[in-house]
Amino acid sequence: MPLNNQDKATVLRDILSSHQTDCCGSVAECEQVERIVKSLMAHTGINQNVKDILQEIYYYGQHGAQSADLDNHIVMNQGHLQNWVDEIDQFSTKL
Repeated sequence: MPLNNQDKATVLRDILSSHQTDCCGSVAECEQVERIVKSLMAHTGINQNVKDILQEIYYYGQHGAQSADLDNHIVMNQGHLQNWVDEIDQFSTKL
């Protein structure tokens, strides 16, 4: 069964929250972040502010997947992670 946009936002939030809490993650999670964000951005009714946030998250996932030290990448983005989780909480109900 395919995920709807709210389900995708929930999965995205869970991955980012886990990274923020645990200060570690996997390349597969970063790649999943990229795929989810691409899918959400394809949604035509999404506003520009949400697209900007999703673009930041996409770059986070992309750089994480390519990072030689993923845990350090996650630690360096701790401030962003909490903000993104909060933003997803706000916009996920509007998807």
